[in-house]
This record gives sequence, structure tokens and C-alpha cells, in this order.
Amino acid sequence: MTDEAVVLTERRGRVLLITLNRPDQMNAINAELANGLQAAIAELDGDASLTAAVLAGNGRGFCAGMDLKAFLQGEDISSFFKFIVDGATKPLVGAVEGFALAGGLEIALTCDLLVSAAGAKFGIPEAGVGLFAAAGGLYRLPSRVGYSKAMEMALTADPIRAEEAASLGMVARVTDKGGAVAGALELAERIAKNAPLSVAASKALVQASQGNTEAEFWELQKPYQAKVFNSDDAKEGPRSFAEKRAPEWTGT
Repeated sequence: MTDEAVVLTERRGRVLLITLNRPDQMNAINAELANGLQAAIAELDGDASLTAAVLAGNGRGFCAGMDLKAFLQGEDISSFFKFIVDGATKPLVGAVEGFALAGGLEIALTCDLLVSAAGAKFGIPEAGVGLFAAAGGLYRLPSRVGYSKAMEMALTADPIRAEEAASLGMVARVTDKGGAVAGALELAERIAKNAPLSVAASKALVQASQGNTEAEFWELQKPYQAKVFNSDDAKEGPRSFAEKRAPEWTGT
């Protein structure tokens, strides 16, 4: 890692720790951070030795959203929207300390699982400053917290805390303050014990269960089933079980 980079990456076995690193600006999104985040996701998805990643923020919060100075200066943050739309092929676990607000919450909602420190705030306050949550928040929140709560958050601009977010299903685990990264790494490392192709396919198919009919889902599953069930790892799993040893996954 280099302390000068606005997005840091560190390998922890089969897990990549990605850290937004603009703590003095509350990890606000500018062009450099957007580009660094997209590069980190490319590193994750392009390396067969990595199975999952944790996305965290340095400093007192996860991310406060758009850097308004950069926005007013017309910086190109198209790579931020590419991340929001495409996400990662491999599982991404968000680790939230302090707050995930506006575009910061939309980054969190692009993650597959969220681990949050107690008391952390989640919100889309854009309506209070003459904007609206245009990076996926209005689409993704209803499926995470329910229609009424999403509508309340969008129209009042008021945040909810980690404990309520967990009760609504948006947050998977709540840790003590300061423990979100450790909790997220523990979850990601548990995921990384499993076969990489199986994990990626399972992620994609759970996502596909939203917005598709059951018949459409079965069709979408077919290419994943062909790829995973005919892989080397599909042979390694039963073989390692029979030999009573840990599997050695290759992602092929």
C-alpha cells in the first residue's frame, strides 16, 4: 500500500481489502477516487487468486458522498457511475464506520453484503440540498429496507442508524464501533473458503432472482450451471471431501 493513493488495496489471502483514502475530505468522491475504486475492482475481478473483497473507508466515516467542489469544477466521475452500474463480479463486502451518506450510501448499496459499526448512519440527504439520489439509491433502497422506509428516507432526507438498517435487512452484521473492517474481513474470509466460480455464480443468481420471473431465472441459470458443474473445482470439491482435506481451489 502507498499512503498517498486515494484508494488503497491490500491482499489478505484470497481477500482484497480496498480502502477509500481521503479521510480529510470524509472520503468524498472525486475523479481520482472514482478512478482508483474502478481500478481496484478491475484488480479484484481480474485475478483468479482473489475470491472476494472488503470495501472500507479510512478515517471517521465510510464516505460522505460527492465532493461538491469537484462536482462544481466539472470533474469527470464517469468511472464512479460505471462502478455503481456494474459493481463487481466477485462478492464485495462493505465495512461501514461512522456514516455512509448520499453517494457514499450508493457505494455501500453496490456491495453485496454490509457490515456496520454500531450507530453508523445511512442516508440519502440529497433532497435537502436541491438534488436527488441519482446513483442507484432510489432503485436499490426499496429492495433493501422496504418501500415505505425507502420513501421516507428519500423524501425526508433523514438517515437511519445501523441497528435499524440491520433490522430491515440492509446490514448483515453490526459490530462494536471500530470493528466494521475486522467483521467484514471475517465474513469475506469465510466466503473465500468456498469455490470461486461457485461463489461468483451464486452471487449473480441471487441478484437475478430480483426482477425476473421463475422461468426467466431457470434460463439465466443454465450457462452458470454448465460452467460451474464442469469446472476443475467441481471435481476438486468432492475429491477433497473424500480425502478429508481442505480443497485447493483454482477458479477453473
